[in-house]
Formats: sequence, structure tokens, C-alpha cells
Amino acid sequence: MNVSTVAGGFLLAALFLSCQSSDQKKDDMFHLITLDPGHFHAALVQKSMFDNVDSTVSVYAPDGPDVKLHLDRIQGYNTRSDDPTHWHEDVYLGTDFFEKMLADQAEGKARNVVVMAGNNKLKTDYIQKTLSAGFNVLADKPMAINAANFEQLKEAFSSAEKNKVLLYDIMTERYEITTMLQRAFSQQVAVFGLLEKGTPENPAVTKESVHHFYKNVSGSILTRPAWFMDVAQQGEGIVDVTTHLVDLVQWECFPEQTLDYQKDIQLTSARRWPTDMTLSQFTAITKQAAFPDYLKKDVVKDSVLKVYSNGEINYQLKGVHAKVSVIWAYKAPEGTGDTHYSIMRGSKANLIIRQGAEQQYKPTLYIEAVDPKADLTADLQTVLPTIQKTWPGVEVKKIAKGWEVVVPEKYKEGHEAHFGRVAEKYLEYLKAGSLPEWEVPNMIAKYYTTTQALELAKKSKAELATK
Repeated sequence: MNVSTVAGGFLLAALFLSCQSSDQKKDDMFHLITLDPGHFHAALVQKSMFDNVDSTVSVYAPDGPDVKLHLDRIQGYNTRSDDPTHWHEDVYLGTDFFEKMLADQAEGKARNVVVMAGNNKLKTDYIQKTLSAGFNVLADKPMAINAANFEQLKEAFSSAEKNKVLLYDIMTERYEITTMLQRAFSQQVAVFGLLEKGTPENPAVTKESVHHFYKNVSGSILTRPAWFMDVAQQGEGIVDVTTHLVDLVQWECFPEQTLDYQKDIQLTSARRWPTDMTLSQFTAITKQAAFPDYLKKDVVKDSVLKVYSNGEINYQLKGVHAKVSVIWAYKAPEGTGDTHYSIMRGSKANLIIRQGAEQQYKPTLYIEAVDPKADLTADLQTVLPTIQKTWPGVEVKKIAKGWEVVVPEKYKEGHEAHFGRVAEKYLEYLKAGSLPEWEVPNMIAKYYTTTQALELAKKSKAELATK
């Protein structure tokens, strides 16, 4: 027997076994599919690698600037000097991209995860059809931008249950450290007491989020698609960013409790108003020299675009008065950025997140006694070990108005890293084969709140206009 033949035989056998092992491993991995990625959040899901996710990602989209920007961002992650990713994007471009995705990926679809982060006009329809075809879906917010979408979303969840697949939305704000600590301290009765019920004038929970159209993402100025400024495609502010805020109200006030949207939610009032954007400002963030035809309905004096990106909702959740509001400015003052304000009012103390100039525009959690004369030091020292079991190193320090929660730098990951956290949690649920029992009804409750608030805000404005 020729030695080289034997060696070759062993080599072939080794390669065969290696391929078998590789195929087996690949079969056990989840496969990401990116559908029409029009929003930069689609790329942020891939800012880091995941152990149980195939490095080849299928992309289906119409040809155009949206998908090019997405692929450029992924390439940026792959070529960065610090911890580069190694994604391979398998791209299909065409007007039949959605039908092509369903046909191409029908085999092994139970391990497929379709990531949707883009134009919201057809997103709910895509979600429903994708789930009905037996695919899992990880969707950026909002999954519904109006009352009709909400009804369709309910049907989508029914399809997911029937097909034994999971629909989940990307709630990054649950992973912001001061928010997690606000929730944790609110469950420490010795310090917080019990959550107040509040009133419409003085809610028990208030959350306000300030955002900017012109912003820096992953080290460069974000180019936004023109349709992002069209509320018929992106959704109004009252159903967009407020999704996060409504989610946090539910998640913090009633942790892991199932909510019934038909019984537990009562809207008090809602309002909406526009942000004015000049043509030059529009051009700076879209790289387009003129307003497209679909935006001209919102343009006044031929040069100012009115974007209904701002909204406020006052409502009751299980009898607790809450207020959420989102505000969009064009550009943040130099050295600042998006900000968040949040207060939970307890019978003993208020838990307040501030993110202003005093905090160097970094979210900071404060604990302030309801009774200014009360000293909560002993109570804080009692509950702190419980907090530190989950977050070692977290401390509190006395300041003039109460206590500041001191958070080690290692927990301050930043917003972009939270997309990976959501994806990791979702992958855990996929491996388990189910979401926590409260997640689906609470997602339904959340989108009921936002879409009904939009209906109320439009109705209220129409009534004011007739008076």
C-alpha cells in the first residue's frame, strides 16, 4: 500500500469527519436574516458576535441607499481595530425580496431569526406573514404605528403561538444600568416604601426622553433615510420612542406581572406636536438636496418640514398614574446628547434619574426621601447588600438633597451595546422554546397604549381646531 495513499485516505477521512462535525454544529446554530434594513438598529444587533449564531447572515432588501448604509456599517464592524467582527453578508437585492426570503429560507426555518429594523409602514404586515410562515422574528420598535396595526399585531402573536415561534421587540432601555437600579431599589420597601398612585397633575411615574435627528453613531454622523421624517412610514413620536417609555413603566412598576390591556389601562389625555426642520437641516442628515414628494404634505412655505415626532401620554396602569413624553430636537448643543429623565414616587422615597449638565449628560440615579427630615442611611445600608448581589460595587453617597447611587464604570456599557444584550436574551428564550408568560400580553398592552394614545391625541387636536 502506498504511504501517500494511506495518508491521503486518513486526510480524506479526517476532512469528512470535520465536515460532519461542522455541519452538525451549524445545524445547532441560529441563522440571522436581515429584512430590508432601513434603520441603523439593524446593524447594531450585529455589533458583536454570538457563540450560537452562524457568522453568515442573509440579507433581503430592495436595492438602494438603505441597504448600502447597512452593509457599510457591518463592514465597519468587521474592519475595526478593536475586537472586529467576522460577519459574512449573503445579500439578495430585488423588488421581490420578501417573497425570495420566504422561499430561500423555508428549510430549517425553525432556527431562523428574521431581524426587522426599518421602514415601519409595512413592518406589522411583514411580521405577521413571517411568523405565519414559521420564522422567528426579532423586531425593532415600533411593531405597530396605528390602531389598525395593533389589531394586526394581535393576530401576529396568535400566529406565533400556533407555529411555535417567538416574536420579540428590541427593548434596549431595560439594560441601561440606572434604569435597572431604579427598578431594583423600587422593590426595596425599607427604602422606597410602596409605589404611590399619583394623580394626573402629579403622576406616580414620569418618563421623558429627548432625542436628536442629527447624531453620532458608531463614530460617524448618522445618515438618516428621508422616510424617517415621514410619520406615515416611521410613525409619529407618540408611537415610536414612547414604546420604550411605556415598556419601562410596565417593567418597573409591575415587574414580571401579566397585564390585561382591556382592564388595566385607562388613557387620561394625549397630545402631539411637530419639530420644524429646514431644507438645509434635512439635507445635512439625509444627503438629499430636496424634499421627496411623499414629504411635501408636511412642508410649509416650501422650505420647512413639520415632523410630528413629539408626543405625550397621560394614563393609568392598574390605577397608577403615569406620564411619558418624547421630544425630538434637530441637534443637541455641543458636548451634549440624547437625555432621559425618570421619577418613581414611593411612600418613603423618590427614585430619580437625571441626565443634564450637572450629570455631564450621563444618566445618574438619586434617592430622595419624601420627608426632607427623614434619614434613610440605615435603611439604605440594610438593602444595599441585596442590590450588590446582582451589581457588586454599587454604592450610595450622601449629597445635599439625598443620596446618589454610585455605579462602577464597568456597568456603563452605552446604548449601542444594549442591542447585543437584547439579542442574547432573545437567543436564551429561543433555546428554551418560549418567552416568559408575561412578555406577550405586556407587549400587547404596550402597543395598545401607544396606538390608542395616537388616536386620542388626533381626536383632541381635531376637537380643539373646531372650537
